[in-house]
Amino acid sequence: MRRIKLLEVRSELGAGTRGSSLGIDALRIACLNQGSDYFRQFNAVVVPDQNQALFDENQFPFAKHIDAVYTVQKAIASTVEQTLRFGEFPLVLAADHSNAAATIAGIKAAYPHKTLGVVWIDAHADIHSPYTTPSGNMHGMPLALALNDDNLPCQRNQVPPETEFFWRRLQNLGEPGPKLLPEHLTYVVVRDTEAEENAIIQRHGIKNFTLEEVTEKGAHQVAREIYERLRFCDMVYISFDVDSLDSRFSKGTGTPVRAGLDVPQATGLCQALLDNERVVCFEMVEINPTLDSENTMAQNAFTILEAATETIQERLRVDAVTSRGPRGEVAGG
Repeated sequence: MRRIKLLEVRSELGAGTRGSSLGIDALRIACLNQGSDYFRQFNAVVVPDQNQALFDENQFPFAKHIDAVYTVQKAIASTVEQTLRFGEFPLVLAADHSNAAATIAGIKAAYPHKTLGVVWIDAHADIHSPYTTPSGNMHGMPLALALNDDNLPCQRNQVPPETEFFWRRLQNLGEPGPKLLPEHLTYVVVRDTEAEENAIIQRHGIKNFTLEEVTEKGAHQVAREIYERLRFCDMVYISFDVDSLDSRFSKGTGTPVRAGLDVPQATGLCQALLDNERVVCFEMVEINPTLDSENTMAQNAFTILEAATETIQERLRVDAVTSRGPRGEVAGG
């Protein structure tokens, strides 16, 4: 990969609270306030959203606006795939976390024969399906899509055929079937889950690094342990939801939860994880300035984003140097 490309995804169809579509603009304001030229450094592409569908009556109670979500996610997956095929690093700035399912689908479409590992830094497990969801909000479902696991042993909802149709289409986005195996998923600071999610996490033995572990071990040790768990993965995607931060620092997000990371911890963890040649994509989601005061969440998130991006850039520079011979030829060419 030669350079970073920003992918801006303003779709908030999957959220339960309105306003995350403004998160990217809040980051831009934070960038200006901090005197940074971050958003002038990189090429950016805006993925079209379907947020106008929010004005329509929802027809899908167990997967709200799933028809419009499917349209958006096709575009996201295609953009991520194209970015990777062009040899660029997709850095995704997204509104709600449902969009991450499409990012994962796009990665697998670009590298169908490679094994993907996922590091999910979040207060929530996001592993519900329409069959288990208590809310119908699709930002709680991206990992069920990636795993292609409906968690039917914990079914609580009778899902109509129309919803099932779009759900199957989403599960098969990019390439048919699962994009991710449970043993290749690692959670960090997940702490707000429902019984159905706890059951599937326990059934698959999915590891969650708690706040206590991160605090005790430190970012670099946690990163080492994560990569040891993902040692059989050819590539890694890191998804950072800002509600992984403690609610003291994350008022400006739809579902803040106490007992999370502080800003230095989150910054150090992202940097430690991104300093690995297998990482092919980084995503930041769920900034909602309408719930905030003085743009605090975006200010904190931008601090993390800028540090994370510097780590990615440095790694790409090292990769470029080590892949070339003494006279600048590509090694092995």
